[in-house]
Amino acid sequence: MPNSSQLLALAAPSATAVAGEPAIRRAEIMHRPRISLLSNPRSTGNIAELPRIRAYCASHPDVFHYEVDQADQIGEAMKMIALVNPKLLVINGGDGTVQATLTELHNGGHFDRDMLPAVAVLPSGKTNLIAMDLGIHGDPVAALEKLIGIVQSDMNPHLVERELIALRCGARESLPVIGMFLGGAGLADIMLYCRNRIYPLGLPNSISHVLTAFAVVARSVLGIKAHFLPPDPQHLKISMTSERGFSGKYALLAVTTLEKLLLSGEFGDSAERGSLKVVAVEQRPGSLLGAFFASIGGRLGRRKLAGVHIEQADEISIEGDSSQVILDGETFSAEIGRPILLSPAAPLSFVRLAA
Repeated sequence: MPNSSQLLALAAPSATAVAGEPAIRRAEIMHRPRISLLSNPRSTGNIAELPRIRAYCASHPDVFHYEVDQADQIGEAMKMIALVNPKLLVINGGDGTVQATLTELHNGGHFDRDMLPAVAVLPSGKTNLIAMDLGIHGDPVAALEKLIGIVQSDMNPHLVERELIALRCGARESLPVIGMFLGGAGLADIMLYCRNRIYPLGLPNSISHVLTAFAVVARSVLGIKAHFLPPDPQHLKISMTSERGFSGKYALLAVTTLEKLLLSGEFGDSAERGSLKVVAVEQRPGSLLGAFFASIGGRLGRRKLAGVHIEQADEISIEGDSSQVILDGETFSAEIGRPILLSPAAPLSFVRLAA
């Protein structure tokens, strides 16, 4: 927390603050910026775009811009942003930055529960599933300008409420990690393969994703086994409320509150039995191909497919032998006797720019 001299210090009109420097100035406290922008300069898109974003914020006093270099600075950032008390918090980073910010909003207690700002997400990372779900894409400065226009008028038509996922490792009393999309089983292996083996090649994202797709087809559809391909998925047990559940080896496991899944298709018309949407595809070529074509055709979840499990639940347990799951960029391990526990968290209001 800054001391009183920092709070009252007058400075240049720039509204940008960097972690570790005095962040709140009297002019900003009096002006009450309508938008707070939290940026992670290390996110992929920000490497090229952050100078433009900084210049834009410097010329728009309605925006209080705070930059962090790593996740453990987000708690301090939320303290400063709570002092500004914005109407809208814009997160400028990848899905991992969004997850860390949502976790701090949920656990940090910096805002009164009924005074939480609405949240928007700029597309600045490599995957940007959350920004995609909210219809925010393209040039981040143009998106920020649209958000300013929304805040200056009536925000209500643009607000959508999103349920969040609370993840705990084992003990239910531990503080949860908060996110919106979890990938497990073969999907987590593929995401880690792309992150650790393909992205370091320095190729454009589009080419990296195509190479990863070829590797997935080679392993999961053609059955090719090689050390340079993703590993075979581990056995998992997925349990839900009302004694529902299934177990086996899965090419894909996804748990989400987002309206759209990886292939940009709607989830489908599954029964309203819980807030968390679950898709699990067994490690069989026919099941994987069936789920793929159903998804791109908008039919996933609308009819039963062999080896494809579509569920909704409010309590989910994932147990496996050191099997990895990824919640919005952060990796966790599902162990035998220490399962990953998922439940709904309190919803937040998000700004959606387009359908």
